[in-house]
Amino acid sequence: MDPRPSLLGNSSTIGYIAIDSWISETESIRRSRLHPFIVGLDIEWRPSFSRNVQNKVATLQLCVGRLCLIVQLIHTSYIPRSLSNFLGDASYTFAGVGIQSDADKLLRDYGLRVASMVDPSFPAANQLNKRELMNAGLKDLETAVLGKTVNKPVNIATGRWDDEWLTEDQVKCACI
Repeated sequence: MDPRPSLLGNSSTIGYIAIDSWISETESIRRSRLHPFIVGLDIEWRPSFSRNVQNKVATLQLCVGRLCLIVQLIHTSYIPRSLSNFLGDASYTFAGVGIQSDADKLLRDYGLRVASMVDPSFPAANQLNKRELMNAGLKDLETAVLGKTVNKPVNIATGRWDDEWLTEDQVKCACI
């Protein structure tokens, strides 16, 4: 996979322009396609090893095909209206395993509302007639649907997503 990520962090004006540019390109792609339009959504945060402590969302990952945007929410001074409007646009369907809890966390931490979402576990379970997939994680879902598993190293998945600069491995993992 050779994704083309746009990265936002450090509260820079260039980063905010990258968000607007990514959204414009995504909207252009959507206009040329049939509906529904699916956008992959995931979030990452710094893991907490203490009970009852959950850190704020650090990064938001959005992907349309190979066009990916990584927003380091924890390092932004404000949320651009274009991003808030994009997530709240019901003409997009945001997809991700466990997406309801991700959407709840985005709303709680940043006031970002995700309008329309689907967890691929449910259609996969119905299509394959395997109820156990209803609560499956991404790895089990990939194996059942695609017959392969994408390697997501534990040290990256549980890494410091709140660092100011993501590592190259974190960026690759976020785009996958």
